[in-house]
Amino acid sequence: MTSEVNKKRVPSTRPQSRTERAAEWLIPSGLILLSIVPALAGTARLVELGSAAPVTASNARFIAAPLPVVLHIVSVVIYSILGAFQFAPGFRRRHARWHRRAGWALVPAGLVAALSGLWMTLFYPWPAGDGVALYWQRLGFGSAMLAALLLGVDALRRRKFAEHGAWMIRAYAIGLGAGTQVFTHLVWLMLVGQPTEASRAVLMGAGWVINLAVAEWIIRRHTRKARRAGRRVAVPAQTA
Repeated sequence: MTSEVNKKRVPSTRPQSRTERAAEWLIPSGLILLSIVPALAGTARLVELGSAAPVTASNARFIAAPLPVVLHIVSVVIYSILGAFQFAPGFRRRHARWHRRAGWALVPAGLVAALSGLWMTLFYPWPAGDGVALYWQRLGFGSAMLAALLLGVDALRRRKFAEHGAWMIRAYAIGLGAGTQVFTHLVWLMLVGQPTEASRAVLMGAGWVINLAVAEWIIRRHTRKARRAGRRVAVPAQTA
């Protein structure tokens, strides 16, 4: 009796073409672009806080307690920009050590961003245009980001790498909500005008929901690909 075992497919080691390299960076570049407007707004806020600007209704809460907003801005900028590079799979494969080291910066930055955001929601006076609905949204999505980060770290501790990646994608999607919210507000301003308290809550929530929907699509797409690859590799032996 003899047995035949189909050979496993070996990943190609050929170098990437210029087109492939460019395509690989489309998603990270888009994520960085999505982060630019909130990053610039945050940088302007830091400059304002450091330049003894006059107190106004829009900045009074920050001037009274600047540490939480400073921590939030710095951590969000690090988290959003550095996290974008984790969405270049070829780069991650070629630089596995960089991926791990970046993770040691991303997780603390994400935790600080989530915790400082929750603190500001709970203790800063509400800005003009905010209301009860947006207050609970901020608490809900901030808590969800914090939970996703902690679950991602726990999955990594248990060496469940696919689960780790899924939770980190969800956390990043929530953390990048401010970028998408710029576009939801921009479209509303162009089509309708200044949002009301109720419509602002909807526009803010839409930014987080859109990002999470895309995140779940990416996670499920990767899961299907992994399952198909597993079926191709795990071919049963044939006996004769």
